[in-house]
Amino acid sequence: MRITLTSVFVDDQEKALRFYTDVLGFTKKNDIPLGEHRWLTVVSPEQPDGVELVLEPDGHPVAKAYKAGLVGDGIPYNSFTVADVQAEYDRLTALGVTFTQPPTVMGPVTTAVLDDTCGNLLQIAAMN
Repeated sequence: MRITLTSVFVDDQEKALRFYTDVLGFTKKNDIPLGEHRWLTVVSPEQPDGVELVLEPDGHPVAKAYKAGLVGDGIPYNSFTVADVQAEYDRLTALGVTFTQPPTVMGPVTTAVLDDTCGNLLQIAAMN
């Protein structure tokens, strides 16, 4: 058994696609129209056949409440591994990304938390 898909609820799929590709650096894998929404996935350019992140519409009221609760409590929706949290923080900050937590050493890992502009907080992390 292995993980092939995971998702993040987003308030606007097109805005999310731009943020996750143009800012975070993921690559679009699937973009299939499904009526009002799309089956829209991105992958790491380092693993084009790896786990796909579904940019899932948050139209269901439970999804909106879930996202709001996580953000309200400062809890990241997902975590992404980076080689160097400080370098990624500097790169993303220069692109205008807002961070709710700057790079912070937490024992064996360093983390930072950013706003994905689509209603979520995301964590970036690296082993020290």
